[in-house]
Amino acid sequence: MKILLIKTSSLGDLIHTLPALCDLHRLQPATRVHWAIEENFTSIGAWAPNVERVIPVPLRRLRARPWRLIPFLRHFAKETRHRHDLILDAQGLLFKSALLALLAGTPRHGFDRASAREAICGFLYHFGHPVATDLHAVERLRLLFAAALNLPSPDGPPDFGLRQRQTTPGGGHLVFLHGTTWASKQWPESHWQALARRAQAEGNTVLLPWGNPEEEQRAHRIRAAAPDICRVLPRLHLDALATTLAGARGVVAVDSGPAHLAAALGTPTLCLYGPTPEARIGIVGRHVRRLSGPCPMAPCRARQCPLRPIPPCLDALDPESVWNALKEIP
Repeated sequence: MKILLIKTSSLGDLIHTLPALCDLHRLQPATRVHWAIEENFTSIGAWAPNVERVIPVPLRRLRARPWRLIPFLRHFAKETRHRHDLILDAQGLLFKSALLALLAGTPRHGFDRASAREAICGFLYHFGHPVATDLHAVERLRLLFAAALNLPSPDGPPDFGLRQRQTTPGGGHLVFLHGTTWASKQWPESHWQALARRAQAEGNTVLLPWGNPEEEQRAHRIRAAAPDICRVLPRLHLDALATTLAGARGVVAVDSGPAHLAAALGTPTLCLYGPTPEARIGIVGRHVRRLSGPCPMAPCRARQCPLRPIPPCLDALDPESVWNALKEIP
């Protein structure tokens, strides 16, 4: 059996898909998967079991060059139409996934209208599957795969299938993942600096990755608070970032894709939450802890904090408490 999996999206969402693919590999190891995935994250397809082919989808790049969208869609249809036994849209967004599934042919599976993030997508599938919306994204995807591929309902903790990249926790460096896409998810820079000084007091080495020029500048300012033990890394590709996180003794992160990667790798990871609902999209792993700051509006899901420039929910998470929480992760 050959299936086309459509899940483009962000790094965290793609990490959430890995346990469902591991379920499929365990129960139907002969099933071959072609994965349509955002071109910046194609490495994840190579990490996943059963994935025979990765189909890069340049939706982020096409936002700036919309005139190239039609040629891409024609190419995608040519490469995928009626070439699979089953098409599974695991995203449920009209323009990012459901229209790609429509171009690929039949039979199309996905979340039903009550379960999809955009209800209109349910009209475009031949088989819409009901999945409770109050579950964590990882469990929702595992249940969707089970329904679409006639697998037993998943049980047991999720397996991300990244054992080949895992190392024994307890040695090496700390990693501070300070970058995230929303201003409302930022932990105050002064808190990062205080945490770096706390790490220095206990003889730790801290690595500071970054993904854009703004994050690079912040990384250098955090390093300035503890220059003897902090190192700003060069910009890392996804595989190199995974290696860095896998070898870490611990990770402190704000809500971001790399935080999900660290957790999936089995690295002790502490993630700080404010405007996003940790119960549904929080990090998942064997050695994780989530901290949410107090705020009557949280989780507000707002990209900009509606109360003040520094989100009070995250500002309330003081560095000493964060440091102690990190040390308590098994």
